[in-house]
Amino acid sequence: MKNKYSKIPLLFSLISFTANAEIIKPLDVKAYRSGLLISGLALATTAYGAASWWGDSSSQFRVRHEGWFGEDSPNGGADKLGHGFSFYLSTRLLTKGFQWAGHDNRKSAQLAGLTSAALSIGVEIMDGFTQEYGFSPEDIAMNLLGIGAGVFLESYPKLDQLFDIRLQYWPSDDARRLNDYDPVADYSGQTYLLVTKATGIPILNKNKYLRYLEFAVGYGTRGYQPTDGTGTQAKERNIYYGISVNLSQLLNDTILKSNTITRKITNSVLEYVQVPGTTLLFKHNL
Repeated sequence: MKNKYSKIPLLFSLISFTANAEIIKPLDVKAYRSGLLISGLALATTAYGAASWWGDSSSQFRVRHEGWFGEDSPNGGADKLGHGFSFYLSTRLLTKGFQWAGHDNRKSAQLAGLTSAALSIGVEIMDGFTQEYGFSPEDIAMNLLGIGAGVFLESYPKLDQLFDIRLQYWPSDDARRLNDYDPVADYSGQTYLLVTKATGIPILNKNKYLRYLEFAVGYGTRGYQPTDGTGTQAKERNIYYGISVNLSQLLNDTILKSNTITRKITNSVLEYVQVPGTTLLFKHNL
């Protein structure tokens, strides 16, 4: 099943506004911006959901159990990791929004977690009244797991320096054959990684070579969506492990030495995206 939540991070770009601090009392700015952020996100999600997700709504609530990571589950569980990663990413982006509103880092993470959880549950309830989706307990669980991971790493900066959760994507065989290049729906081209960075370990960070290394473990499926039923690739569910290059740190130490907006944007993207070709992964087929 397609991960509809994967587009939620894009909704943050729809929430824009201007505020004149000279008009709003200083004590009201935080509440004003927070309220506007939450209401804007809720309205944007509702509008997008009504237009894209809930067109076949009915009066009967339906629960749909999709399974987890079994071979016969939808996409071998890659869609479940897609749910978790989408809400992990959304929570971290929303944390930045609450920091902009004036909250400290931990409070921002808590507010982002509560807002994301309410959004997840609300959307899933609405899905329960549709024929296509239905209410999925597995989706809710993975959404909340992603939210929890986002809140946890935002709340503990030292651990955030040590760990990253990233998505690596390379178009699958079926995606190329069908000319269906969609990183969101091409589950067979996705690999989700938990990365441990040497820069987060003081003794390794001091070494001018080892500081660029990372240890990665992850999960990915092959031979699932997208397919028209004639795909030649056998279904696989793989656990991955290996090493990767800390591309963000490498760029910071070479061509992005100045603390510019380009460096900040690059670092932000590379915290969540694993660039193909920067990993040496081995797989264990389940």
